Amino acid sequence: MNETTPQAPAALAGTMPSDAASAALGAPPPGALDQALQLIQAGGPVVVILLAFSVVALAIFIMKLLQFQSARLWSRGFVEPALAQLRNGRPAEALAMLRGVRSPVAEIMAVAIDGFRHRIAEDRIREEVARIGSARLEELRSYLRVIEVIATLSPLLGLFGTVLGMIDAFRQMEAAGSNVNPAILSGGIWVALLTTAVGLAVAIPAVAMLNWLERIVERAAHTMDDAVTRLFTMPQASGYQEREAAGLRQPHAQPAE
Repeated sequence: MNETTPQAPAALAGTMPSDAASAALGAPPPGALDQALQLIQAGGPVVVILLAFSVVALAIFIMKLLQFQSARLWSRGFVEPALAQLRNGRPAEALAMLRGVRSPVAEIMAVAIDGFRHRIAEDRIREEVARIGSARLEELRSYLRVIEVIATLSPLLGLFGTVLGMIDAFRQMEAAGSNVNPAILSGGIWVALLTTAVGLAVAIPAVAMLNWLERIVERAAHTMDDAVTRLFTMPQASGYQEREAAGLRQPHAQPAE
């Protein structure tokens, strides 16, 4: 009697479906890419444009995160130590501390303190601080309008694609005449609604990214304004200006009686 030993791994490998085998190995099913391509083809150029919008929005989002990280917008621990150094009458130490920090908040604080040290008029210091602060905020807000446009246009573009798809579906029904097949109408409707779904899928993350980035810029602007206001209202700062004004005043000779 011949006994055969079953080859379990080989048998399982021969009977396991290819999709299940791919899933077991952690790889995406081979039909997923084909289905995605079919959906893109069904949606037409509108879906292609929306996908391009999503790529642009994601690229700008990553770029802005790198810019904010380089500018250290999340770091505010240097403000209080610098103000304490100035409060204790050590503006040189405060300047050295601020110039070692890569941040727009530290930059405008250093400009203001340096102006106090050189006895520059307060209105000129304020103008320079406002100019630099406005320029830095404009750099931080750059390209945010592009994300805003994408978030606004994506739902409208998706709705436009849906309208075009519905028109095409009803044209097919008209061409069929009395031999109307419900599958023609249902197939045209889901293809038409596909563009609206893609438009919303692009717009919702874009709106979330835009609001989060704008909030970071607003917090940076508030920190800049708060730090500069505290600098100008500090007694040491007013003392610099008073000493400057006292130095400019000259005693006038009294007329002889």
